[in-house]
Amino acid sequence: MSFIWMIIVGLVAGLLARAIKPGSDPMGWIMTIVLGIVGALLGGFLASLIGINADGGFTGLIFSVIGAIILLFIYEMIMSKRGA
Repeated sequence: MSFIWMIIVGLVAGLLARAIKPGSDPMGWIMTIVLGIVGALLGGFLASLIGINADGGFTGLIFSVIGAIILLFIYEMIMSKRGA
């Protein structure tokens, strides 16, 4: 996968995850792209654990969004403890 394609998929996955998860997550474009890329890695790992091939296409995007949503919940937990 080319670097440009990875950034585009990361942006889409990050935007979808932020749209699906309730609450406000104040982060810029760069953090959204990073969220999507790391979410894709996490989603691919989770897919391989349950034996699903998520190397691309719609299945890969779904698992990327799932991974990004998980990361958003973790990010929210860390930021809420940090501010308290």
